[in-house]
Amino acid sequence: MRGAETSRTIAAMTLRMQEEIGVGTTHVEARVEGPGGRSRDVRFLVDSGAMYSLLPDDVWRDIGLEPDRAMSFVLADGTAIERGVSECRIALMGRQAHTPVILGEEGDAALIGVVTLEIFALVLDPFKRTLRPMNMRLA
Repeated sequence: MRGAETSRTIAAMTLRMQEEIGVGTTHVEARVEGPGGRSRDVRFLVDSGAMYSLLPDDVWRDIGLEPDRAMSFVLADGTAIERGVSECRIALMGRQAHTPVILGEEGDAALIGVVTLEIFALVLDPFKRTLRPMNMRLA
């Protein structure tokens, strides 16, 4: 399954989850920057079930990212897909850091995954549907 067909599957699963079990959504604004300094503001869906963040096709191409490697991912319905992966700088909630990102195909939505949240020491508050600082433990 590739491209638009996969995107339709992802969109359909998201809508079905929201309708069937009342799952709420949380969005956050962030700025992504590529290796040459080109940047874009992006509205991301916070997806606590996704490991890596995902940049839509037009965004990662516009900021000049190239795939470093290809990785396989499994969607919520068990479908396996393959996508290119790279890294970019992201500015989120007053902080900046580098994070791995999945290079989306046409129709893929912008997602913030748990790896990026952990890099920023943020967690999703499921009751308030907001991001908040993580309680950091050393031991």
